[in-house]
Amino acid sequence: MGFVNKLRAEFVDIVEWIDDNRTTLVWRFPRYQNEIKNGARLIVRPGQLAVFVDRGRLADVFQPGNYELNTKNLPLLTTLRGWEHGFNSPFKCEVYFVATRQITELKWGTPHPVLLRDPTIGPVRVRAFGSYALKAANPEALLRELVGTDGSFEADEIDVLLRSIMAAEFARIVASTEISVVDLAQSYVKIAEELRHAVLTRIDREYGLDLPQLVIVNISVPDEVEKAVDARSSMEVLGPELDRYLDYQLGVSMPTAAANPAGGLAGAGVGVGMGMKIAGAGVGTPVPQVAPLPLIPPSPETDPIVWYVALTGKTFGPYSASQLRDSIRSGQLNAESMVWTVGMEGWRKMDQVARLAMFLNMPPQPPPPPPGV
Repeated sequence: MGFVNKLRAEFVDIVEWIDDNRTTLVWRFPRYQNEIKNGARLIVRPGQLAVFVDRGRLADVFQPGNYELNTKNLPLLTTLRGWEHGFNSPFKCEVYFVATRQITELKWGTPHPVLLRDPTIGPVRVRAFGSYALKAANPEALLRELVGTDGSFEADEIDVLLRSIMAAEFARIVASTEISVVDLAQSYVKIAEELRHAVLTRIDREYGLDLPQLVIVNISVPDEVEKAVDARSSMEVLGPELDRYLDYQLGVSMPTAAANPAGGLAGAGVGVGMGMKIAGAGVGTPVPQVAPLPLIPPSPETDPIVWYVALTGKTFGPYSASQLRDSIRSGQLNAESMVWTVGMEGWRKMDQVARLAMFLNMPPQPPPPPPGV
């Protein structure tokens, strides 16, 4: 018996998986014709499970540890094989090692923009990307639904499926919430946890996978939306001082506009905000006093004052006094036309402005002489 035991000891196998690949989820132990000898040593390292599969049926599962394979620690396989009194000969069985540690640094992102309904701006298309960690949770479901008969199953083999699920769930979450674009950054953690839970619900029971971590690195918006948000932030920084700032800019720009009738306000560098300030002057908005009007009006051709006309709710100008005189003569303007210039407190009818009222009573220009005269 000593010789037999010695001979048998020389054929004891070691069944183990030295994992040198950080992305492998399942690895099948390679055996010639799947033969495992009686008394073989099974070594399961931390972060692993060993699963015995007999003719397509899941048998015994081993946690981390060092085992000698016999009928005592192979109860399910013993029942399936009908080993009532133990076994002494090699047996055929597939051994799968399943990684239970986390596989990290996996990337996800939205391949196309998704629609977010901002309560202030309205519908906005956003993109998102981040990282996640994956691990095996249910070896039976994992082997049945994903691995099959593969000798090795890598995390990237399910990466496309997972990223598709994440993109779909992210679009659903973003569409159902009304988070402002301005508040997105402080909501990353909340959205990420909701997304992780939604994806885990789909892959836990169906594929036997766990999603211990999911991180949103960034949610981006189109460039034009970023510019609009920046402009809004700048206005909020000014706050109650915005009107004073516009009044100051208007006062600084008006002398330049007066000295440059051809360029008008645009030539003076006055933007949209200044234009709104001018338009508001007709409804009682105060206008800065830049310079008083001369007491003795000069002739229309030498009058340096420029005028603005309000027609159908819009502001036109600047015009010189001679241009207004010609418009009165042609019938384009009359005594009821509203005018304004720097130094006036508000818009007035033309017949209430002494410098222009004199044009209303001027006789029309004589007609041109007939041809040949």
